[in-house]
Amino acid sequence: MESVVLYPSPGMGHLISMVELGNLILKHHPSFSITILIVTPPYNTGSTAPYLSRVSSTFPSISFLHLPTISLPLDSFHSPHLETLVFELLRLNNPNLHQALLSISDHSTVRALIIDFFCTAALPVAAQLNIPSYYFFTSGAACLASFLYFPFIHNQTTKSFKDLNIHLPMLDREDKAYEFFLDMSVHLPRSAGIIINTFEALEPRAVKAISDGLCVVDGLTPPIFCIGPLIAADGRSSGGGGGGAGGVPECLTWLDSQPKRSVLFLCFGSLGLFSEEQLKEIAIGLERSGKRFMWVVRSPPSGDLSRRFLPPADPDLNSLLPDGFLDRTRERGFVVKTWAPQVAVLNHDSVGWFVTHCGWNSVLEAVCAGVPMATWPLYAEQRFNRVVMVEELKLALSMEESEEGFVTATEVEKRVRELMESEEGNGLRLRVMAMKEAAEAAMSDGGSSRTALTELVKSWRLG
Repeated sequence: MESVVLYPSPGMGHLISMVELGNLILKHHPSFSITILIVTPPYNTGSTAPYLSRVSSTFPSISFLHLPTISLPLDSFHSPHLETLVFELLRLNNPNLHQALLSISDHSTVRALIIDFFCTAALPVAAQLNIPSYYFFTSGAACLASFLYFPFIHNQTTKSFKDLNIHLPMLDREDKAYEFFLDMSVHLPRSAGIIINTFEALEPRAVKAISDGLCVVDGLTPPIFCIGPLIAADGRSSGGGGGGAGGVPECLTWLDSQPKRSVLFLCFGSLGLFSEEQLKEIAIGLERSGKRFMWVVRSPPSGDLSRRFLPPADPDLNSLLPDGFLDRTRERGFVVKTWAPQVAVLNHDSVGWFVTHCGWNSVLEAVCAGVPMATWPLYAEQRFNRVVMVEELKLALSMEESEEGFVTATEVEKRVRELMESEEGNGLRLRVMAMKEAAEAAMSDGGSSRTALTELVKSWRLG
């Protein structure tokens, strides 16, 4: 028996992409056994248990191995960045990883360990067991290119990225997160290959720059495999979406009653949180726009630093939103608490536009649904993704924010109207629809992503 072990970081977006990679491998190469290692974090990553349960019942040939829980005192972390916690948690998991790989190797030949980039600490464990390691990069090729080039930039300056106007998550050179990301970037080229959740037609310049060796200045670039777009059918959480009869979320039933391509969908990822002041500004802007909308609202982040990495409570919409807002917009708006089935919403005929935090999964889901976007990045590499989507690929408009990241009601109203009424908005739709067709072609027989998957599997068997 030949097996492939997948090792995702515990974030919802990272986990879903890795599971879909496992599905893709099994669909086209069913002779492999797939084991996915699950890390349970002591901080909020979104609700993953219902999603894993659905995958287990739908794809019984995928095995999930839950690693022992690691104790990680959250109040001992002085970095404000969740990424620091993730890197440290996965570093501490190395003994559990080693034992898991030994156990799997007892009954099968492990052809590859595929790791999330947060799992860089796993590389020496795999090397000790003579298992080839591949990275699975869950963001786009442009972002990967920047990480591959990161060590060179680091060596050319003593300044922090925040002083160089570079839109990457490791902004402060003195922060522990910077150190972790630098270490990851140094190790990326030392892997057996890098799998990317993108497709060549979406990011041709970035893919070519990496393939041509332009991003790794002082060494060789490993093979890259663009096997996307990988997106999940919704089912990552039970309930949500406003409840509803017969298991159908109420938000989808509401969309059934709306005209075709008339609704603006606003959703900001599993960890996207706004202050109460910002939520009220969004509400005012949406009301003034006069447009139909569906908006996923979460509770603001806690002011208690000891709870900053824990999940917020369910939102109290009447207290968070302006007085009377829900009643005044009832005929043309639908506010969803905490979660909505994003893929199903984006593919609904009534949805015509999308305001997104620019998480890469959300970008790919919108592209595959043919829905143009307005970008509102919040954390991680999302500001970098905005630059790519707006300036490079021209598939989105940008919400303009203050230096503190605040967006006014006037800006919300302006961008909503621009997206839904202007010629520029129509141009976005045409380009996104063309890219949707390109995504379908990439994943079809003979397409670039299917070919890349075949090459990837061939590299495992050649060893």
